[in-house]
Amino acid sequence: MDPIGLIEEGKIKRYLKAKRKLNHPHLVSHITQRAAGREPLFIEPDDFLFMLALLKELTAKYTLRIFAFCLMPNHVHLLLSPNEQNLYDAMRDLFSRYAMRFNHKYERKGHLFGGPYRQAVCMDDSYLLAASLYIHLNPVKAGIAGNVSDYRWSSCRLYCEKNAPASFVDPVFILALLCQNISEARQQYRVLLKNGGGIKAGHVLEQEDAIEMFQRKLASIFPRLFKQIDKENRIAGYAGMDLLALDVLEEQINKFKKGDSLNRPESRQAKKFLIQQLVARGFKRSEIAEQLGISRKTVYNLLKSRT
Repeated sequence: MDPIGLIEEGKIKRYLKAKRKLNHPHLVSHITQRAAGREPLFIEPDDFLFMLALLKELTAKYTLRIFAFCLMPNHVHLLLSPNEQNLYDAMRDLFSRYAMRFNHKYERKGHLFGGPYRQAVCMDDSYLLAASLYIHLNPVKAGIAGNVSDYRWSSCRLYCEKNAPASFVDPVFILALLCQNISEARQQYRVLLKNGGGIKAGHVLEQEDAIEMFQRKLASIFPRLFKQIDKENRIAGYAGMDLLALDVLEEQINKFKKGDSLNRPESRQAKKFLIQQLVARGFKRSEIAEQLGISRKTVYNLLKSRT
């Protein structure tokens, strides 16, 4: 099935591709883009300011919701959601206009960016929270800021400061995952940043599951909080999807691996759902068969079945 169809049925857990992008209203995506080679994307404060001005302009032009951002010297993180089917156009407009201005300003030629931007779709609440924290911790992890709030070119202050100014960035959606009282949510977010700063995590531009790993380690420190967050399923309601949380999916896989019968209709339906989730994550049929302890033929038969 086409990935968009799987998303509409709530069967995709994560989708991360460099070339093929999902262009669908209300999907929350972590967009990353990097400079070509070791070239910088931003040299002077004016470069950062121009990118921020573009983001503000295009947020209105394309009716985007920007939840978080971080502009690093050689790469960009954006956490956003389009209200319409226009993500392709918005990102092309953003990066092409920035590259054109940068090349003209510094009298350079050639590609500024190191290929197509990357998109990771966020479809469970704890992953979304982890992605936001990961983005805001980038300057500290890179050693260019001693404190997350000291870094000028991110949305972190909007999350942490009590009297944060109005902005084109909307921090409330993610803060509300922690607490409906936004003042208390800001305090909790600061605690998570402090603890997240001590977690060793890979670089998402080099390691696709870096945020998942960061999420797991942070959840091990705050297990009750992360379980509660996933129960709310706010992002599912926003995107109009019925999603299965990562820990629940793993529990169901372990349950079936212990020997649940495939002959019962309810068991077949549940296993088919698990297979579809794994297919959506990019696992091959052979890998799914090994993961669930069944034959490849059983995998194919369940995917073809109407039950």
